Formats: sequence, C-alpha cells, structure tokens
Amino acid sequence: MPLKAFRGPKVWLWRWRRNPLKRRADVVEAWVVLGACLLTVLAGVLAGLTATGSVEHGLARERAERRPTVARVVARAPKTSPGRSGAPATGERAWTKVRWTAPDGSACSGEVRVAAGSRSGTPVTVWTDPRGRLVSQPVTASEAALRATLTGILVGASAAAVPFVGGLAVRFRLERRRMDAWDTEWSRLGPQWGRMV
Repeated sequence: MPLKAFRGPKVWLWRWRRNPLKRRADVVEAWVVLGACLLTVLAGVLAGLTATGSVEHGLARERAERRPTVARVVARAPKTSPGRSGAPATGERAWTKVRWTAPDGSACSGEVRVAAGSRSGTPVTVWTDPRGRLVSQPVTASEAALRATLTGILVGASAAAVPFVGGLAVRFRLERRRMDAWDTEWSRLGPQWGRMV
C-alpha cells in the first residue's frame, strides 16, 4: 500500500494552522523549510546577477581597450601540408613573427598565426592593448552576453545549492529526532496496549 494512503490529503501550509496534534518540531521544520527556500532563491539570484554583471563589465572593458593594429610579417610564413597543386591548402595557418608600431611609437614584435606561406611584408591585423602588447581578439557583444549569462546561471545555481543542501540537512536531522521521539513514546506506551483494564 503506498505511503500516501497513510498521510491523507495534502493540505497547504498545514504547519501554520491551529491543530492540537501539532508538535514543536513541526513548527521548527516549517520555519526551516521556509527559510531555506527564501535563502536558496535569494542567494541564487543575487550571486547570479552579480556574476553576470561582473563578466559583462570585464568583457566590455576588454572590447573598449583592445584595438586592431596592422602588423607586417617579418619572415615568410612556413608552408604547412601542401595541397594537390603544391600550394598550401586554403585556410591553413602557421605561426610566424610580425612587427607593428605601438601607440607610443615604439616598435613591437611577436608571433601570430597567419595564412600559411605568407610573404615578408604582408599586412596582418593583430589586436593590442593600450600599451601595444599583443592580446587576443575581444569577444563580440552577443558572445559576451551569452558568456555572462551562462556564467551567471552557473554561479547562481552553485550559490543556491548551499542553503538548499543546508536546509535539507537540518530537515533530515529534525526528522531523525522526531522518529527517535516516536520510538521512545512507543516503547513506553506500546506494552500497555495489551493489558485489560
């Protein structure tokens, strides 16, 4: 027989209603469940929104600071695996050294990936920070929004898990104490049921 048959119909907010059979443990459990639910939602939403805003702000700052700069290939880029005609296959890239001028006028150099077989002097677009150092291309606004949203969801779910698990642990402990109290009462009153008055 299913356990639900013994419990009776489900009544909303039964722990807050007047009932002479209501125990103190029922009231404590009701407040623990309510508090855990509120903390779970609050922690998840606040942590998620904070993480989303932080990631969006950081990526927007990157987009504002990083600038495309034209660099020139210093030495011919190596050819990778040749295609059928002996020329490098379309879309293959190779690492080679390039030079560019920083915003302060100083000459800079570094290694970037360019089309395989690029000749010396070929212009290439590289991304630099305000000091002229080589950096990766910043993400677009839509990519930043997606990344920030996914990060916010992950951080929010992780933060919400803490009060949720804590509430479950406290509720389990209260249930355990309630069962122990019932066992004690049963051991005291159970033998009296067999006696005749």
